[in-house]
Amino acid sequence: MEAVLQSFLNGFPVLLMHFSVTLLMLVAGAIIYQMITPFNELDLIRGGNIAAALSFSGALVGLALPLAVCMARSINLWDIIIWGCLTLLIQLIAYRIGDALLKDLPKRIETGELSAATTIVGIKLSVAMINAAAVAG
Repeated sequence: MEAVLQSFLNGFPVLLMHFSVTLLMLVAGAIIYQMITPFNELDLIRGGNIAAALSFSGALVGLALPLAVCMARSINLWDIIIWGCLTLLIQLIAYRIGDALLKDLPKRIETGELSAATTIVGIKLSVAMINAAAVAG
């Protein structure tokens, strides 16, 4: 039992550090995502726009998936930071490309068009899964 307790005491601070850094990176990615979108999804969500809620939720999960794999596969904190930043960059670029592929996406999200929101969520999550698999090696 003592070995288990010692293992926990040694590993818990590392877990907290890795979790905290990864969570901060997710928050930073979400903030940058909000800055690069041509509309404010959070304002639309506060107004009850379901399409905006879908789109933003897809972005959050899409950012989190590769970060989670980075954290799971990391050997140290710098590993999480370096690969996490790269995966966030890839995701944000992919989101902009996906937005460009769907004609008038901002207007369609603002007007609550669920078909556009659902499609962009599919794009975001598909790219996230590929991005996560690439990091996993």
